[in-house]
Amino acid sequence: MPILLKKISEAYQESITNTKQADKLYIQLYKLLSKMIIKVEIPENSILPPTRILANALGISRSTVLRAYDILILDGLLIALKSSGYLVKTKVEEKTSHTPIASTNSAQLSDIGKSFLKLSNFNVSNSRENLAFSPGLPPLDIFPVTQWKNLTNMYWKEVKFSNLAYSPSSGIEKLKLNIANYLALTRNITCDPSQVMIVSGSLQSLYLLGTMLVNPGEAVCLENPTFPNVHAVFKGLMAKIIGVPIDKKGIKVDAMKKGNYHPKLIHITPSCHYPYGIKMPFDRRLELLAYANEKNAFIIENDYEHELNNWENPLPALFSLDKNNSTIYLGTFNRILHPSLRIGYMIVPPQIRVPLEIMLKHSHRFVAPSVQFVLNQFIEKKVMHNHLHNLIAVTKERKQFFDQTFKEVFEGTGWELHPNETLSLQTLVKFGNQKTDKELVSLLNKHNLSAHSFNKCFINESKEQGLILGHCSIQKNIIKNKLQRMQTALQTI
Repeated sequence: MPILLKKISEAYQESITNTKQADKLYIQLYKLLSKMIIKVEIPENSILPPTRILANALGISRSTVLRAYDILILDGLLIALKSSGYLVKTKVEEKTSHTPIASTNSAQLSDIGKSFLKLSNFNVSNSRENLAFSPGLPPLDIFPVTQWKNLTNMYWKEVKFSNLAYSPSSGIEKLKLNIANYLALTRNITCDPSQVMIVSGSLQSLYLLGTMLVNPGEAVCLENPTFPNVHAVFKGLMAKIIGVPIDKKGIKVDAMKKGNYHPKLIHITPSCHYPYGIKMPFDRRLELLAYANEKNAFIIENDYEHELNNWENPLPALFSLDKNNSTIYLGTFNRILHPSLRIGYMIVPPQIRVPLEIMLKHSHRFVAPSVQFVLNQFIEKKVMHNHLHNLIAVTKERKQFFDQTFKEVFEGTGWELHPNETLSLQTLVKFGNQKTDKELVSLLNKHNLSAHSFNKCFINESKEQGLILGHCSIQKNIIKNKLQRMQTALQTI
């Protein structure tokens, strides 16, 4: 430990002596330690000096050291050990092989069980600890932790024994009422609170809806490209998946008409198509509603980032335009608060409310009442309203900074940002080299950077290549550092 402390101290003094730093102290320390860990100047499995000791050695505050360590943890470089300090994480090579299907006694599985087993290589989420540049993450550092903590403490202080029993499967009434009112104000949606179903997120909604409405072999129309996890859910449920091409207005209704399809479900992301960021105009929305009514199909309107993309110049939700009760509206708080929260909602047409409530009761039962209560208070006490204003301002600022910095760092490399008219949480990047985006994702992971494959967003085989990068989960000075590291890593190919 004394040797490591001396090494860090000398490197720190050298860095502040030789470099004019505009960054805050904790950013300077974070960059120094990050560089030393990546270059193995600080070996794997080393225990870093305790925060007080390092702070004294460097002549800075302990809180500065704590903030630098926290960013290193979020960066996947450190692990906080309970009562044992901070451990430099061992680099584990990404494994591409999975347990062979043959090793599982698949004869005992149902057809749907076997179908999901085939999705073992289907990556559908961020499983790594790297914040940069994981798509779909909001600015995590601005989440009002203190207010949420106080509301949680209030719940447990005032909770009654009766509140610890089973809870209504579709959600607590106060929260359902507040969500109905919230959507009336933000999306012009008129619904009865009984139509609101509280779930853990969009994936659970899709699984429930697919199970309830689609028999194996029946058609489901998906935007092509789309979220890989949306594709995975319906593929696992053995639906006949039809990829419908996209144009500048969103899903091409005329392509569905020419195909003479008979879909049971049509899944769309009209406020911000994933990953192109296209916003479906009013006339295309009406055209899609007419088509769904003609085919007696349900539309799943996945409005996954509507707060960001409809705050200014909003377009009406399809649910609010639908006169035939054929639209199911999906929303989530995981993308505007934080993904570990695991709470979202569906607004369903009256005719499927009862069977869906029964399915909820006989599957996951309910979302934790404590989380529902705190979220309800979060909305009632206007904390949500204030957070949304802050979220939009910070997301806009970081997106602009990301775009500008990316163009500077990658100038002349052939890497370009795909135009995006919306304020989404991710950006599509196109490139011209011969590597596949799958290879590039793997390479970036080895440098503690996250990205998603654009190619995996397509339903069928596609030659399209690109990376999907989140651009606002980390602060601006760290964004620049990470983009420079990304550019350095990509130069090795």
